[in-house]
Order: sequence, then C-alpha cells, then structure tokens
Amino acid sequence: MAQSIYITSTEGISGKSTVALGVLDTLIHATPRVGVFRPIARSVIERDYVLEMLLSHDGVDLGYDECIGVSYDDVRSDPEGALSKIVERYKAVEAQCDAVVILGSDYTDVGSPAELGYNARIAANLGAPVLLVLTGRSGEGEHLGASVSRTPEQVGQLAASALTEIVHARAELLAVVVNRADPHDLEQLVAAVRAVVDRTKKAEGNPVGIWAIPEDSTLVAPSVNDIMRALDARLLKGDPDLLGRQVMSVVVAGMSLNNVLPRLEEHAIVTIPADRTDVLLGALLANQSGTFPSISGIVLNGPFALPEAVDKLIDGLDSSLPILAADADTYETALRIMNTRGRLAADSQRRYDTARALFEGNVDTEELARSLGLATSSVVTPLMFEYQLLERARSVRKRIVLPEGSDDRVLRAAAIVLARGIADLTILGEEADVRGRALELGIDLRDARILSPFDPAHVAQFATEYEKLRKHKGVTYGRAADTVTDVSYFGTMMVHLGLADGMVSGAAHTTAHTIRPAFEIIKTKPGVSVVSSVFLMALADRVLVYGDCAVIPDPRAEQLADIAISSAATAQQFGIDPRIAMLSYSTGESGTGEDVEKVRAATQLVRERAPELLVEGPIQYDAAADAAVARAKMPDSAVAGRATVFVFPDLNTGNNTYKAVQRSAGAVAIGPVLQGLNKPINDLSRGALVEDIVNTIAITAIQAQGGAPA
Repeated sequence: MAQSIYITSTEGISGKSTVALGVLDTLIHATPRVGVFRPIARSVIERDYVLEMLLSHDGVDLGYDECIGVSYDDVRSDPEGALSKIVERYKAVEAQCDAVVILGSDYTDVGSPAELGYNARIAANLGAPVLLVLTGRSGEGEHLGASVSRTPEQVGQLAASALTEIVHARAELLAVVVNRADPHDLEQLVAAVRAVVDRTKKAEGNPVGIWAIPEDSTLVAPSVNDIMRALDARLLKGDPDLLGRQVMSVVVAGMSLNNVLPRLEEHAIVTIPADRTDVLLGALLANQSGTFPSISGIVLNGPFALPEAVDKLIDGLDSSLPILAADADTYETALRIMNTRGRLAADSQRRYDTARALFEGNVDTEELARSLGLATSSVVTPLMFEYQLLERARSVRKRIVLPEGSDDRVLRAAAIVLARGIADLTILGEEADVRGRALELGIDLRDARILSPFDPAHVAQFATEYEKLRKHKGVTYGRAADTVTDVSYFGTMMVHLGLADGMVSGAAHTTAHTIRPAFEIIKTKPGVSVVSSVFLMALADRVLVYGDCAVIPDPRAEQLADIAISSAATAQQFGIDPRIAMLSYSTGESGTGEDVEKVRAATQLVRERAPELLVEGPIQYDAAADAAVARAKMPDSAVAGRATVFVFPDLNTGNNTYKAVQRSAGAVAIGPVLQGLNKPINDLSRGALVEDIVNTIAITAIQAQGGAPA
C-alpha cells in the first residue's frame, strides 16, 4: 500500500498549492513512483490548473482524468455516494504508486461551511494522515486590496477549531504548516500552534511537525498573463515571453501625461483608455528611457482600435513591453485587475521556483519524509540524483561565475539557482543590460553580482597576472589587456585569483573557447597529465560515470590511465562507489591487437598508480554491466557485472555510446563534467536547456567543495 498524505486547509486562498508542490518534491526525491490525487475537482467546466501543475512535475506519470475523484455537484447531491466514489478512484491511483499526494478541496463552493470536516472524513476513509495548512493572512480580498497578518493568538484559535474537526472525523494529524505567515512572527506562530496540538489528545504519542512559511509577494502578485486572462484581453503588441512578469500595482492613467508620469511605479500595470494614444506613447517612451520605473505592461481599455499611424509608430519603437487590448471601460478594467490574484501554475516558472525554495527553506523535509515512514530507497532515479546534487551544492555555498550574461537561458537558470540557494553567482555583462533583461523576463536576479568584463580595475589586475603567466609565450601587457576582456578569459581569471570558486560557460560559445583559457591559466592538478571529461548517466535506477566522451579524441595508454583515475575521483565526489571498467572490444585475454593492448597497458598503469581502486580491463561493455554475462566471461572479477565507471578507449566510441544510451534507454546525461583541472571549469552544450545549466552549476559548486560526500 502506498504512503499517502492529505493536504487540506481551513479556508480558501491559503497557498495550499505551494505546500502541495513542496510535499510532492519531497516524496519524489525519496521514492521512485509518486502520484497525485484530487478528491474534489475545482471545476467541471475547466481543467484544474493546480492539478495540472502537480501532474507536470517530472517524476509523476499519471493522466489527468484518473487523478480526479468527484465534482462539487456530486458532493452536494450525495455526500456518501461521492465519498465511496472518491475511495474507489483513489485506490486505482494508489495501486500504481509508492506514495500519493492528496490535495483537498479549494473552498470554491462557498455554500459549504463544513468543507474542512468533509475533507477530514475523506482523509480518514483513504487512510491518509492530514497535513493541515493554516493561513497567516486575514481580511483576504483582491491581490491588490487589503489583507492583514494574523497574530499568533488568532492562528492558535484557528488551529484549535480545525483540530476539533479533524479529531471528530477520526483523521490522523501528521503536520501543520502556517503558510503566508508574517516573517517576523514565524517562531511565535509555530509555538502557538504547538501549544494547541499538545493539548489535543489525538496528537499524544504521535509527533506532529509544525512549520511556518513566510508570505512572499511573488506568489500572490498576478502576472500580466493572469490579468490578460481575467480581462479576456488579447496581446496587441510586445513579447509573449514577457507575459509572465509580475504585477505589483495598478496605475489608472485617465489623466494627462504630465500627471501620469509621476505616478508610474516599478512592476505596475498601466491601464489607459484606448483613445488616449498620447498617454500610451508617453508611457512606452518612459519605460524605455531608464529614467522612470520599469512597468510590467499596459492595458488599453475600451472599444477603440489603434490608429494606423500610431500602430506604425509603436512598431518603430521596437518595444517588447506587453500591450493588452480589453473591451471593458476604465472602471471595470481597473476593478478586474484589482481582483486578480496570482496562481501557482505550470506556466509560471518564477512562482514555481519561489514556491519550492520557500518550502525547502522553512520545512524540515527529512523529518516530513520520516514521519510518513518513507525508508531510504536503494533505487536512485534521475530526479533523486538531481535532487542530491542540489542538496550537496546547497550544503556549502560556492561562488560561481557565469560569463554569458547575454543569454536568456543563463539568466533564467541563474534565477533558479539563486532562488533555491544552490550557489552565489557573478554574471558577466553590463549591469544595465543584464538587469534590464531580467526585468523584461520577469525573473529575480537581485542577489546576483553583475560585473562588466571591461571593468578597468579588474582588467588591470587580470592583465598583469595574465602577462606574468604567459610571458614565456611572448604575451605583453597590452595584448594581455585585450585578451582578458574576452568573457571566457575574464571568468577564468576570476577563478584563478580566487574571486570565484568555479565557472560555467559554453551555452553561447564553443567548447574550445570555454576551456582554452583554463588550459593556459588554471592548468592540471599535480600528477594529472590531461584534462578529460565524464558524463554522469542517470539511468532509471542508478547513476553511472562515462569517460571520456567529450575532450580527448584518441588517448594514449598513459592518458587513458589518467582518465580512469580522474573519473574514479569524480565518481566519489558525487557519491558513486567507483568500480572501473576499461572498455575494449575483447574481454580479458581473449583478444589481441593494438587497441586492446593500449587498454591492457592503461589498466596496468591504473593498478600501479592507484592500487586502492577496483579496475578491470580490457573488458567489453556487456561483461562490465550485466551480471549474467560477467559470470560467464569473468566470474572471479570484483568489477565485471558491477561496474560504475566506464572508461572508453577513444572519443568516437565514448561519444556515440553515451548518446545511444541517452536516446535509447531514456537516460539523463549530465555533463560533460571536466576533470583534472586545479579548479572547476565546466562547459555547456550550445543546445543546453535551463535545467542543464542549473545542474552544471550545482556540479561545479560540488567540485569546488572538494572531497567525497559525507
């Protein structure tokens, strides 16, 4: 039977979906097969965006329809029949999973004051312990309207009332989260709830986790897209990618431009009557000027089309700012905007990242997993491994430099890294350009350091050092000063001089452009003759190390031994017990030939240089990976059938093999991870996704930490 957890709240707009996302993350990183179930759907008219968000999470493999129980109409017409159907549909999901996140109803049915009690009954009948979400805000109305923080005493009273309902329904209380809490009262809120829980007999002998998550305006502020949806508006002009920008206030521009300009606010949406084209053009120019606050978008309200001449003029301004067209009048438009709330959905990456970071930073996920009885799994899925990478990186924050500040993928990845506390970042580029683009993309880079590669003080320092390092090659100060303004050289010099702990580049540059400065400046570790690479191959149930699939075309025996020893060290850094297979087209003494002899010689060199390592070679891939084949070909080997580090005889073999496994077996290939350098520099594929960049930053941070995991 799957371990399950029922997440419910005492009222609407509690931020329960934030907690659900955090719990789902926790379960996916602890056990392989995780499901989601929604006992009561938000609506039968449109799809439940919260359920869609949870189902879109990597690691959840269920269809939307099978994860829905019943509708509000079903509950109203026949509560007992609805409950039976919920149990039946839940059991079908449970049968496919090791753990299930059950998300209670959303109080969209205002005629049901006993909604918490009914959710508690569902939890009891599903055998799922309850995680109760209390909200730290009251007087809730519109996003831009008034809401005030609840005091610890008020939250305690709310908890007491909720626990009465849960106990009455004979449900088990597992944990309580006070969400959207006043950041200054977190400890007091937890203490107030703890006092109530301790007085409840049902909680005796069953430890209850209690945590508080502070309010974050990013999660409640609507995006331009939310407002467009609320107004039933259309995108008239601007970049669709910028519809995700947050809206923190609304400016109603019904007056002259002279009176509008002083009222502009950062991240505001400006609503302008569609026939006031003078104000529209003024707002666009103000946004581009850099002398006024950066607004998130413009709404043109009213049934008026843009004059052709004005339309042409706006096109000439080349503005990416979203301009929406809505048919309603000024009052109705402003009212709808004021009533629009942000929603945590799959298409809102910034909110998604913020929600995960808030949960990770304020809830003890290890305690939560333990309380659910989730044992540590021997299976390591790609998601589990990626989570372990992020956790390792977070444990000792390192400073990583990202030279490619003009690449949107790099900026989006940087925002995720900063939000989740994976590393401290320096991004190379002109500050106005980088921060301006971040504002346009609706991402938060406030905690990033932005540094120009033409900064005079750094250029002088780096040029002096580079001249010293390359003087034997005839490099003069003038030539050095020109060289170090190249972003790859600038970033590498930062690592060399200790201004950063590692560098990640290559999204917009070739591999040679990224690693050539490292060869010249960082150089190899003592005892290592070559820089090589590995891919961390996350298969369905384990992680293997493949080297070298990216750097050295045809390594000599000595270089192959270097690759093996470096790959074993890399494996240890990432928690993989190294058992090295030196691959060839023959196994043991069965074959001869120049290529086989090279592998045989390299294997002997590894044994001489690192006698503590388990190594076998020459060995074929099947004998290295498959226990049945190993028993037939090398029955006495400690590596055969159990290899974790696969060293390929040349780049052609390695590169093709990793890609074949990636595509055919559905493995996640993380890398290439460069090894052998004195300090970590890592190269990205020019087709790298944002997720790839995040993982590479985490890997680089772990390399900078040094040593094997505790």
